[in-house]
Amino acid sequence: MRKLRDVLRLRHAAGLSIRDISRSTKLSVGGIQKLLSRAEGLQLSWPLPTDLDDTRLAQLFYPGADPGSRTRHQVPDWPAVHQELKRPHVTKRLLWEEYTQHYPNRCYSYSQFCDRYRHWRGQQRRTLRQSHQAGEKCFVDYSGSTVPVMDAETGEVRQAQLFVAVLGASNYTFAEATWTQSLPDWLGSHSRALAFFGGCPALIVPDNLRSGVSAACRYDPDLNPSYQQWAEHYQVAVLPARPYKPRDKAKAEVAVLVVQRWILARLRHHRLFSLHEVNRCIAGLLEDLNNRPFKQLPGSRRSAFETLDKPALKSLPRQPYRYIAIKPVTVHIDYHVQYQTHYYSVPHQYVGERLDLHAGETLVELYYRQQRIATHPRWDRPGFTTNPAHMPARHRAQHQWSPERLLRWARDIGPDVDNWVSRQLERRAHPEQAYRVPGPVEPQQTLPRQPPQWRLSPRQPGRTGPA
Repeated sequence: MRKLRDVLRLRHAAGLSIRDISRSTKLSVGGIQKLLSRAEGLQLSWPLPTDLDDTRLAQLFYPGADPGSRTRHQVPDWPAVHQELKRPHVTKRLLWEEYTQHYPNRCYSYSQFCDRYRHWRGQQRRTLRQSHQAGEKCFVDYSGSTVPVMDAETGEVRQAQLFVAVLGASNYTFAEATWTQSLPDWLGSHSRALAFFGGCPALIVPDNLRSGVSAACRYDPDLNPSYQQWAEHYQVAVLPARPYKPRDKAKAEVAVLVVQRWILARLRHHRLFSLHEVNRCIAGLLEDLNNRPFKQLPGSRRSAFETLDKPALKSLPRQPYRYIAIKPVTVHIDYHVQYQTHYYSVPHQYVGERLDLHAGETLVELYYRQQRIATHPRWDRPGFTTNPAHMPARHRAQHQWSPERLLRWARDIGPDVDNWVSRQLERRAHPEQAYRVPGPVEPQQTLPRQPPQWRLSPRQPGRTGPA
């Protein structure tokens, strides 16, 4: 950096000699003499004009030189280099060789080329520091690291998943272990996290996990119906992070890292034999984590939670959410829909329609355009559950016939009919085979056959035939 201002200030304001200025600025005596001679020719004195910045001052002393250039090397076009590297099979080595062919005497070495490109790319990154309001956001995610759980009988080791939730304003953290990342465990962990916080935030920010987001999208993600139902139960909004944008949920990423370091790392020497034991250990270490003082801020996560987030959280609903599986189904031609291994009936006029099946712990409900049209007790065994009111009139009439009804009908008519119907039902391998047996027919008297009478046709003489 040229020390033009220092030379002029020390000469005119401080009144130092050229040798004293040389010792102070580390410039040569000859160079200082040339600068002072040039300043005298330009009629410059101290203080300099306020509108004369360093760039213009350098241009006055060195009109033919670029004031921003410190080297004889040609600076590559870094934006063009960055765009070229996005092309398939293009490497920095190839771009550097092309650069050296264009500027053979003014090119950087390959190591300098890579280092300066790395420095330029780092300057292009911009990070928006997010400010989180109290009680506004809760970030949720699963840890990439799992917890080993050993079966005490077989010795088999099974990996448990680690769920982490953190509030944005206070960093108050919740963690628990579940066997899977499936939808029931995902929603159950959400409910237990809100119970741990003692209230509901305004917004839940998850990752694009398949259990929560059916179709990921940058602008309008499609939530799983059960996840949406959970959000409606707790009166919260769900805003998934953008795909491949971890900074949208930076709080969750940091919380996962903290939980891995202060909880999982401490459990590495422990042998755990059940999920309940794992969560009991996590709960104790989680208490220590939330009470641990901040390094650069006053207080701890718990004190910040008590001050910021807790007063701003909404109250929890009276009943916790109970998981309901929601599945789209199509009504078969037999006016039944299938869930797992059991079939449930719906009104027959909905044959071929698309319905939403809600399967709870004890009930199965079927909805058509948000209107409930059928309810059945839930069964886990194979079979059929049919409501007679859902059947067409003809099917209902056919369905009402049974051996018991036939016997009651026969007894009402008389003992002879009762005996005959009983014999017909017993003679058949299946009762329904006797439903179409014709009744008894009384024998008729057979009359002797009369011989045909022959007569002569008046219109065709000579031809005979029966009269």
